[in-house]
This record gives sequence, structure tokens and C-alpha cells, in this order.
Amino acid sequence: MKVAVMGAAGWAGRAVLDNFAGRHEVRAFDYSPEAWEVYHRFDGDWEGDRHYGDLADFHAVHRTLEGMDGVVHLAAYFGYEGPHEDDVNPFLINLKGMWNVLESARRHGLRRVVHMSSCVVQHPDGLFLSSDVRSKEGTLYGITKRLQEEMCRQFHDAYGLRIIIFRPASIGDSRLGIIRDGSPARGGISWVCRHDLAEACHLALESETIDFDIMHTASHPEADRHCNVARSRELLGLEYKGHFPGD
Repeated sequence: MKVAVMGAAGWAGRAVLDNFAGRHEVRAFDYSPEAWEVYHRFDGDWEGDRHYGDLADFHAVHRTLEGMDGVVHLAAYFGYEGPHEDDVNPFLINLKGMWNVLESARRHGLRRVVHMSSCVVQHPDGLFLSSDVRSKEGTLYGITKRLQEEMCRQFHDAYGLRIIIFRPASIGDSRLGIIRDGSPARGGISWVCRHDLAEACHLALESETIDFDIMHTASHPEADRHCNVARSRELLGLEYKGHFPGD
């Protein structure tokens, strides 16, 4: 399959590129050549079809998705550090960028959109987190990630766009034993290996039976008690191979 990977130079993106090698024809999109330097010490070089641009620029996104069969949308603006009053990036990147990907996918007639959302594994009120249950999100990042999911729902309902959304909480690398800043990985119920997420993206692209779904992703066996992580195993056949201390 010909697949555009948005945010390809990022922490999850580099695992996706590694997973897709020899399986999909990849076009990688990120903001600039400098993006590849961030995780170069862990993932080395990647030689392939690279596109650069502003995710908030519809035409840059539309050119990238031209001729593709599917898109994996991983790009995000975190911006955890405040204050946020004058920071427009969460809106331009997370929201306008999400709309650009969905609208371009619709116009180009892509077969599948895979989107990487974000969510806690345990709801603060003890509710089971299904695809229809939202977690309480008060941060600007959390709110924009919830709104991304709503955009995806609307594009599916309005246009029949076939979308699978994954909800990881904490993403580490069980092969290297680290988290994205290079420090040692910590155990706990919320963690998932980025290479398992990459395999999830591959399986989602290949699925011919799912029109729309939202699946939590976590490797800890206790996660099944709190969220719908079982759907990724049952519907996609995903096997969580990466484990962290405490799993």
C-alpha cells in the first residue's frame, strides 16, 4: 500500500517507518529536515521519499497525500509548558492540521485513515473507557486531542471516511528500555511500546472490515480492566510484544 506518514520523524513515526519497511511504500512528512535530528541517536538515518511543510497548510498536506492509498497521522503539538494564552500552535497543528489530513484524504479518496490520539488508561471516575467514553481533559493538549477524535467521527459520519483511532497514554521503547527523552522506561499500567503501536498502524491499514473504531493501546495486563485495549487484539490481531518493568 502507498502510505503517507505524517509526523514521520517523531518518536512513534520512526517506529512506524521501521515497521513499514518492505511492507508499504512510504511517503514521509514532517516540518523540516531538522526534524530527523531529534531521534537520530536512537533510530539512525532513514532514506526514502520525504516531504516537508506546515501541517496547517492545506496545500502542503494535499500534495503529500496525492497518489496515496492511506495515511497514518502521528503529528502533534504537545506544548505542555505554559502559559498557553498566546500560543496558536495547538489550534493550528492539532486542529487545523487534523482537518487538513481528513479533508485531503476525503478529496483523494484514500482507503484508510489511521490517527494517533491520546488518552489515560484509567478514567478518574472509574468508568470503563470504551470508544464512546471520553476521559476528563482540562489541558489544552488534551482538549485538542479530544476534538481531533470528534473531527474524525464527523468525517466518518458525513462522508464514510474509514478511520481507526488509537489511544495510547505513555509511549516507550521496550527494545531500548527508554522513553522518548532517552531516560530509562518506567513500568506501569499506562505504557505501550512504540513498536507495538507501529504494528497496530500496519494492521489498521490492512483491515478491510472496520469502518470506524477507537481503540486504547497498553501492554500491561491490568489495562483490560479499565479500557477497551482488548479490541486491538480481537479485531486487528495485535499482539503486544513490548513489555516494561511491572508488566
